[in-house]
Amino acid sequence: MPQFYFDVREGARFTPDEEGLELDSLDAAEREAAVAAAEIGRDRLPKGDSREIAIEVRDEHRQWVLTVRVSLEVDRVSRPPPRGPEGSAPPG
Repeated sequence: MPQFYFDVREGARFTPDEEGLELDSLDAAEREAAVAAAEIGRDRLPKGDSREIAIEVRDEHRQWVLTVRVSLEVDRVSRPPPRGPEGSAPPG
């Protein structure tokens, strides 16, 4: 069975996988990477540790074969000024 390695990138932080996993195929490795990226993203992205998680997958020859990315983007919308009584704008 082929061996795959799942390196993790979180912003500037890089954690190489030195052990790897034996999986049936590249498709199985892609699913494993997607699940791992989603789990890491769920735990870390909302805390603001980083805005993107990437799992870089290498094959048994240690060659890069795919990347799965999960990111969080926040767009803030400015609020309109508060309204005065009866829907009128506050005096200026």
